[in-house]
Amino acid sequence: MGPDPHKTSPRIILHLDMDSFYASVEMQKRPEIRGKPVVIGADPKNGKGRGVVATCSYEARAFGIRSAMPISQAFSLCPHAVFLPPDFSLYARTSSEIMTCLRGYGFPFQQVSIDEAFLDLSPLGSFSAAGGLAREIKTSIRIATGLYCSVGVAPTKIVAKIASEFQKPDGLTIVEEGQAASFLAPLPVRKIPGIGKKSEQELNSIGIRNIGDLAEYDVQRLITGFGHGGVALHEIALGIDESEVKERDGVKSVSRETTFEQDTDDLATLVVVMDTLVKDVHRDLVGGELRFRTLTVKIRYEGFVTKTRAKTLMHYTDSKRMLRSSAQDLLRILWGGSRIRLIGLRVSSLEKNDACQTTLDSSGSQEPFS
Repeated sequence: MGPDPHKTSPRIILHLDMDSFYASVEMQKRPEIRGKPVVIGADPKNGKGRGVVATCSYEARAFGIRSAMPISQAFSLCPHAVFLPPDFSLYARTSSEIMTCLRGYGFPFQQVSIDEAFLDLSPLGSFSAAGGLAREIKTSIRIATGLYCSVGVAPTKIVAKIASEFQKPDGLTIVEEGQAASFLAPLPVRKIPGIGKKSEQELNSIGIRNIGDLAEYDVQRLITGFGHGGVALHEIALGIDESEVKERDGVKSVSRETTFEQDTDDLATLVVVMDTLVKDVHRDLVGGELRFRTLTVKIRYEGFVTKTRAKTLMHYTDSKRMLRSSAQDLLRILWGGSRIRLIGLRVSSLEKNDACQTTLDSSGSQEPFS
């Protein structure tokens, strides 16, 4: 019997994630620190430093150090670690080399961060062929940059991303067509991209601990507890994801933030620092010939409690006056008299100045973001 003419080729998505990217780049640059616990982030100042860990090596993770941890805590966990400031220009050059290599294979490509990307390998026609190409890609990147990466191959983007984390570092996990649900079932719900500590606790409180529990849970009850997001969670647990691999064009956001040497509750100081952030962000907008619609202010209080609040304008604008007034308004709403260790400003929903809209100063509606 010949092949079924109605059977379609399987959808095959590859997700590549560089292993401990910043730290690995630094170790490649400095062979003498290879194998040591390496922490990239703020100056620890012998345990009195401000700021957080950007990333760290696997050797540092063995001491309990994690990304976004206060740098002072990282120092207390491993004072003999190698602490380095981030060299973003070096990381960007290395990332560009990796992404150029991936684009060179000629498949639909989507870069999602400085060290992550998707390829749509469906034209290969089989997971066996895709696995062979994945091994070739890993070897090519290793030869070109000296760095290791982990790869997941699966029928959907989300499952491929989860698979790339499954055997880190230097892993390759292939989830073939029809295997997604069984692969996901035993994994904790925290493995789903976007599920943080709070969401994990909420799911655990209703008896959902692994992805299999989520797949079997009544979808109407999920909607009651999580709104429309409950439907998306249920589909992810079942291995359903129709999102395509598409290269994104242009800058998605512009942001700046400042960590204070000492926590402060002085509003005048906060206002001055926010005005500096506004100037820096506006300069980047003008330099990139961009306008924005949404701005978000972030505040991190003592105790590392972080809150954000956003405002979306009715029209795109590149007005510094509008940016400043909106940012200062959101700052005052968030402040509330508490002591603060960090403030940040981000603008998003960007468009180029040559788009067919007139720059306007316009008020908009406020919307809280948790």
